[in-house]
Amino acid sequence: MVNLRPVSQALHEKAKRELNERPERIEEDLAALRQWLARTPHIRARIDDQFLVTFLRGCKYSLERAKEKIDMFYSVRTAIPELMRNRDPEAARIRAIIRLGVGLPLPQTDGPDAPRIMLIRPGVYDPKQYNIEEVIKVSTMFNDIMMLEDDHMVIAGQIGILDLANVSTSHFLQFTPTFVKKMTMMSQEGSPLRQKGFHYINTPSGFETVFNMFKTFMSEKNRSRLYVHGSNLESLYQHIPKRLLPKEYGGEGDSLKDITAAWEKKILSYREYFIEEDQYGTDERKRVGRAKTAESLFGMEGSFRKLEVD
Repeated sequence: MVNLRPVSQALHEKAKRELNERPERIEEDLAALRQWLARTPHIRARIDDQFLVTFLRGCKYSLERAKEKIDMFYSVRTAIPELMRNRDPEAARIRAIIRLGVGLPLPQTDGPDAPRIMLIRPGVYDPKQYNIEEVIKVSTMFNDIMMLEDDHMVIAGQIGILDLANVSTSHFLQFTPTFVKKMTMMSQEGSPLRQKGFHYINTPSGFETVFNMFKTFMSEKNRSRLYVHGSNLESLYQHIPKRLLPKEYGGEGDSLKDITAAWEKKILSYREYFIEEDQYGTDERKRVGRAKTAESLFGMEGSFRKLEVD
């Protein structure tokens, strides 16, 4: 018997309509994935129903695509241990970054079958105190929990709001080409979650350079879903209603402080999960065919050098 969390009727209909989900077929498809993993010694993966169904949904129930996605999910994570290992939420620096609220899923969605909205605020961290790898490591913890818990994100996708207020040259210089390639590979090829749109607000001078660098690594579909609003929040409201946004953005939702506190509590409750995660990944020595190393995946040396800023 399938052990899945029941979804709302609206999301159930959306999954059938857009993702080819057929309730009577799920158990068989999950069994097929588990059998494939048992015959694939280079992948050490979670095999519970709720985890695996995320890949089926993200790949619209194509078993072959789901297999490829699971392989890439773990291959990319193994190739970037600086982001995906040692994610103990009780570690002092990790907990401090969680409390900054750099990336926050907003509590409300724009309808019963609408995507999850993610608010990302890189300007709230001090680049002299934290590096971008540490910040993104924490963001992967949010994403992992959303993969497991959030049916809106898994079925309907996600919409990002990137607020670049207070982002400095020191922030931008942490985004080396290698790191940008790693991030885009992780969020596209290495993730079963679907990006439905991205909105940029409070964009500073110099934004175009980094923005264009990111775009070169994006798929055409994702490039077409990008919106730049500058400092015009009224333009943002045309896409995302004010009732969904935090008070600090002229909205009617919860405050950033309350959203951050709720997420700190949630992430701490997942401590054992994140400690367990270190045992999963790929062993490229056991792969049949060409190994998926950092060099082969990113086309660059595995360990990258950060630019130092005085």
